[in-house]
Amino acid sequence: MGVNVGFDMVPRLTRGAGDVRMWAQFIDIIRKYYQDDDRIKLCNSYIEFESGEHPMLPLDGYKFLRFSSKICGDGTVTGYIRTVRHIAQTIFGLRVRPWTEVADEYGFYDWRDVHDSRRSTIGDTAMTPSHFAGDRSDYPILVLNDKLFEVLGIVNKGRGLVARCNIKSGTRILCEKPLFLLRSTPDELLHCDVASKLKALSKEEQRQFLSLHNNFPGKHSFAGIVKTNGLPCGPGASTGGVYPEISLINHSCIPNCHNAWNEETQRETIHAIKDILAGEEITISYGRGGPASERQAFLLRNFGFNCQCELCTLPREELQASDARRILIRELDEKAGDPFTAGGEPLANLWSCQALLALLIEEYGSHDMALIPRLYYDAFQIVIAHGDEARAMVFAERAYKARVNCEGEDGPETKRAKGFMQNPRSHLSFALYSKMWETAQNSQPRNIDEDQFERWLWRRQD
Repeated sequence: MGVNVGFDMVPRLTRGAGDVRMWAQFIDIIRKYYQDDDRIKLCNSYIEFESGEHPMLPLDGYKFLRFSSKICGDGTVTGYIRTVRHIAQTIFGLRVRPWTEVADEYGFYDWRDVHDSRRSTIGDTAMTPSHFAGDRSDYPILVLNDKLFEVLGIVNKGRGLVARCNIKSGTRILCEKPLFLLRSTPDELLHCDVASKLKALSKEEQRQFLSLHNNFPGKHSFAGIVKTNGLPCGPGASTGGVYPEISLINHSCIPNCHNAWNEETQRETIHAIKDILAGEEITISYGRGGPASERQAFLLRNFGFNCQCELCTLPREELQASDARRILIRELDEKAGDPFTAGGEPLANLWSCQALLALLIEEYGSHDMALIPRLYYDAFQIVIAHGDEARAMVFAERAYKARVNCEGEDGPETKRAKGFMQNPRSHLSFALYSKMWETAQNSQPRNIDEDQFERWLWRRQD
């Protein structure tokens, strides 16, 4: 009984000088870390972990494919796998592929290849743990933590955050207080303002700020760091914050996370808006939709870089199709939230919301959590303004759940949506335009299938 858990090295290491050097560094760190653990045995050609199914690390990196064991109530071997994986990820980055049968993941390599590799390594006499002193002393012992991410170098991006394990959609990855808040001002004034605020920070906080990348080098370097790394405190806010870790998160036009400012706690939060695999970079959107040309111009002007994300590097025809969808998304978003037509043409507005929902799913592959809560809230406002409490409850509930997923239960907008879900007529626009759609709160149809319910919800009954 039990399930297999572990990680694979993909692609496998070679006998090249670079891979040999990194594997030697990895083995030395493992030796130092476990030098006082009598369950760890150093043999002539491998290191054996005497727990679970005795996972092992060959001293020749090119022989290594997998480090794993069956887990059956043995917390010790679980800890070994987690620690060894983390150390490996700090050195080999995305080449380390974690997997677990709990999530229906079975590793990259066939078990026959793994067993052949293991057999080619075994056969030497074990030495005692006293031989664990490494030949080098310049590799630090790693301090492990329970964070879901680690900071790694990303090709063509500088530093970034990478998932240490599989992260489910809706998970809060970070909740961080800014080093300081600043208003948007000309560079010279901004530079002076930052210099003043830096004096109030600790030495460690100063180091964190000064280590951030600057895409706007020049006379006003502090201003350049803020412009490169600052995030607004909410959509359209004139005040922004700089963060020790959140400011390291890179941009993507199809992000896997959503950032939100919580005015009540004065913290910025990061939530996964789709499932993230271990080894995958954590990304957010720096706040611009629309076609590629607009996004690129915005990012270059405001953050100083040309985006090379998965979307922006699509083949020309695919990118043009995406641009067309995003232009239509913007148009439908404006129509759905137009208060001037909500009174006279509510059905058209409601159908714009439904069309927008379908288009978002087509474009993003899953719900874009930055727009979905607002979309459902727009639909809520349309129906409640005409007295339809039954549909309003459903839309408010969907808005609430979407907010929880991308901002958490403690988000101010989440709490607001929850209140409307519980009592839709508490909204100021209740029956503002008419009562032509008037329904009772709990009069939703029962015993119908999902398609029929959606047709009822969006008033598509023909």
